[in-house]
Amino acid sequence: MAYTNSYKPPDAPALLPGYYGPEPYDINWIFPLHEATLESERVKLTPFIPSEHAKEYAEQATAHPELHRWFPFDLPNLDVILTTVELRVRRDPTWILFAIIDKARGGALAGVIGLVYASPTNLSVEIAWVLVFPKFQRTYVTTNAVGIILQYCLELPTASPRPGLGLRRAQWMTHSLNKPSHDAAKRMGLKDEGILRWMFVLPEGKEGHGIPIREGDPQQSHPGRHSLVLSFCADDWENGGREHVQKLIDRK
Repeated sequence: MAYTNSYKPPDAPALLPGYYGPEPYDINWIFPLHEATLESERVKLTPFIPSEHAKEYAEQATAHPELHRWFPFDLPNLDVILTTVELRVRRDPTWILFAIIDKARGGALAGVIGLVYASPTNLSVEIAWVLVFPKFQRTYVTTNAVGIILQYCLELPTASPRPGLGLRRAQWMTHSLNKPSHDAAKRMGLKDEGILRWMFVLPEGKEGHGIPIREGDPQQSHPGRHSLVLSFCADDWENGGREHVQKLIDRK
């Protein structure tokens, strides 16, 4: 049997210097945005709008390059952040990035947190891109931001006055060596599920899992990453998870 293969790899995405997205900004998100649920007494999550949030994010990333130490991609400057938010996030309706706003400190931008690979079919999503700026670390910000995201994902759409998406699964994946991320997820009530080995081929210079790459590998100079997998599911939420998360959010 004769056959052919006409596949051609796509061109690498071009950098979009100075591109802040369409006006008005279209978040292009597959689910409803329940604003009342995306807020606690001290922290608010609002869609990341590059014209409002990207410059501060870039300044923090430049001053603190360790913020992206465990990420499977690099965000070294403003133009790369703008390009990544536009091409990877906004144009994919299964992704959304939120700005973390510290209401208790005058509405300061405290970091970012995202939802990726959202599936209305399987009622699932992954919590990712969790990044809190150094000034706001080891405060209530991380707990509130993750708690708000969990409420938004797992609460039922019929809940009042703070409806959620009614998802069955909220997943968290992190570099196998990223103990602070693992600890944060466990503290919030997510459960360990195991390790996905060799999940990412990382950019050159990134810290891999330390296992040597075999000779002849097509990307010999790029380290590999194992990912720890945790989840918070609907049955966890209904069996004490809701109360656990709210208690952490309310803790002074």
